[in-house]
Amino acid sequence: MPSLQTALPPELANNAIRKYNTELLITMVREQFKKHMHETDPEKIQQLKDDAARGLINHMLYESENLSGKKFSKSS
Repeated sequence: MPSLQTALPPELANNAIRKYNTELLITMVREQFKKHMHETDPEKIQQLKDDAARGLINHMLYESENLSGKKFSKSS
């Protein structure tokens, strides 16, 4: 079976993969919130929010790098 990248033109394959990754990441964040929905410790809740925000921001930076071709992070 051909991979998605060889079955579609590159711009469509990259868009499909990017869309799938974004949906997957959002689903993962939602699952974590559902998993911890009965948490009552305010510090733990804040830590979970910070972790979710950090993950989403990292994904946004990754997508921006892919779309613009510029590197925002210092690592190579």
